[in-house]
Order: sequence, then structure tokens, then C-alpha cells
Amino acid sequence: MGFEQATIKVEKEKEFEELKGAIERTFRPEKVEAFLKQVQNKGATIRDLEKILSESLLERVDEVLAKSGNKARELYDSLSLSDQAQMREFYLSKLESVDTKLRHRFKKLYRYY
Repeated sequence: MGFEQATIKVEKEKEFEELKGAIERTFRPEKVEAFLKQVQNKGATIRDLEKILSESLLERVDEVLAKSGNKARELYDSLSLSDQAQMREFYLSKLESVDTKLRHRFKKLYRYY
């Protein structure tokens, strides 16, 4: 039997789903390279979700979020701690789904140190 993630109920579903949707759209193959370039230009590491949100990098790549008038950082901050933890886990899982060639091209962003 393999690993099975425990299900934790999301408290603020609307905000959670809006931010999750923005992250999903950002990591689509046609958008992810532009996102990685934005992260690189800001000097952040790809795993630093807090900085990425503070710099409004999701809004720069995801037109749906940008047009909604909501800010990714505000959506994230409105979530409970358990919702934020689930969002970070979701974000990190999307990072690992990026094409290997693209990850290699942006290897400085993916470094652990």
C-alpha cells in the first residue's frame, strides 16, 4: 500500500479555489516559462512562495487572477493556517510537475540552498 495523503477540510473554499486555479493556470506548459522568468528576474527561489506572492508574480502571468481584482497574497493571507499549508503543498507539487528540460534550464531557481 502506497502513501495516501490525509484529507483536511478546506475552511475558506472560495479563496482557496481561486488561488489554486491561478497556480494551476500559471503552471500550464504555455505559461510556466514566463513565470519562471519572472521569478528569476526577482531573484527569488522557486520554492519561496511567500516572496512570489508578495511580488505579485502570479498576477503577472495569470490574466484571470489579474482581471479578477484579487491579489494572490491577499487570498493566501485570508486562508487559515491549515489551508495555507495545503496551498503550499499544492504549489510545491506543481513545481515538481514542470518539464525536466525546463527545470534544467532554470536550475538556479530549483536549487535547495
